[in-house]
Amino acid sequence: MTQKSRAASTALYRAVWRWHFISGLLVLPFILILAVTGGIYLFKDEINDAAYSRLRFVEPAGAQLAPSQIAGAALDAHPGTLKAYSPPAAEGRSAEVDILGADGLKNTIYVDPYSGAVLGSLWDAGAAGSPAMYVVRKLHSLEYVGWIGNRLIELAAGWMVLLVGTGLYLWWPRGRKLGTVSVKATRGRPWWRDMHAVTGFYTAGFIVFLAMTGLPWSGVWGSKFYDTANALGLGMPEGYWSGLPASTVPLADAVDRAPWIIEKQPVPLSGAATGVPQTLDQVVGTVEARGLVPGYAVSMPKGPEGVFTASVYPDDITYERVIHLDQYSGEVLYDAGLADLGTLGRWAEWGISVHMGQEWGLMNQIVLLLSCIAMVGLCVTGAMMWWKRRPAGGIGVPQLPSDGRIPRGLLVMAVAAGIFFPLVGLSMLLLAALELALHLRARRLHPA
Repeated sequence: MTQKSRAASTALYRAVWRWHFISGLLVLPFILILAVTGGIYLFKDEINDAAYSRLRFVEPAGAQLAPSQIAGAALDAHPGTLKAYSPPAAEGRSAEVDILGADGLKNTIYVDPYSGAVLGSLWDAGAAGSPAMYVVRKLHSLEYVGWIGNRLIELAAGWMVLLVGTGLYLWWPRGRKLGTVSVKATRGRPWWRDMHAVTGFYTAGFIVFLAMTGLPWSGVWGSKFYDTANALGLGMPEGYWSGLPASTVPLADAVDRAPWIIEKQPVPLSGAATGVPQTLDQVVGTVEARGLVPGYAVSMPKGPEGVFTASVYPDDITYERVIHLDQYSGEVLYDAGLADLGTLGRWAEWGISVHMGQEWGLMNQIVLLLSCIAMVGLCVTGAMMWWKRRPAGGIGVPQLPSDGRIPRGLLVMAVAAGIFFPLVGLSMLLLAALELALHLRARRLHPA
């Protein structure tokens, strides 16, 4: 290697190290939030079952009551408007009835399907299953601070991918003993460095997977992916809602959980606005005859032109399904599952299912929990490395190249990242502008 190429390689290494360092510190709090809340939410069903066992479990005792009887028992105890009904997901489970009260609050009423006894109620938390898990879910997406929280989480997820990439670049040996695969140091900053490098090396793929499969929920990247997949005919089923009058209600507002690739699409309307609506018993009989697997919910029509919507999002997404029925005739207007989605739609659904720890049961949960723990460990070891190397009264950011130029390799990486992750690209431009400003300031203070 010539002296010139060696100098260029060194400059690129230092520039990548500098940006890895700065971006890591900036997104560290958000990665911690994602890792901790994500690790908890992986076990939401187990946590809900343990915390609310008296509401969620019953003793089987003969034949179950009809859906209308179960819903009637819930309405007797909690007067209001029936919004959704979920039959028992298994023999020893309670039925769930969502009721909108006169106070404007929607609650989930738990009913013993064998005796009709009302076991209690919880504020309706949707797919989270309980108020506690609802809080965890909202913290995971930072929805409590509005649209800016979603953008911050998207930025953190994009930078997680780049931090893995730049971290592996820094780890690569290059003829020196830097690519360690085990912790060799015994104390001090070298120990923290080895822990950081080794943890990152073994968990890089899992972290990238979690970041990428979480991005569909993001406002910018997720929306672009959604629009692109559907524009290419690789998202929603071909002819989705074809020939059917549509409402202004998106599917996500009609059910607790729907296939991500169609959740923004409007729910269809019934063929008429008047008549005698189907009974809950009739609707349940229709969807069960079509093979809808246990764990499903039936949402009531919204208004006189609304439809019944039965949906299920099971652990095995092969059986995910959405069925819309005309409110009056009971005609099935739409019935589709995973196999009816386009290629990108199926990939997105599979990725989301694994991301939530439900595709392969406990093993899925444990692997991703270990990945979340590793992310926390990377944050801690990265912070400790910085803390131990920082000078007194300073931040300890790696120095800029003496000539202030940004290596071409880094520019190529920045452009590629900006195209694929728009918010990351914008943050890179801001970092580059800051780098330039600092360099110009240094030249003014210390002219050659």
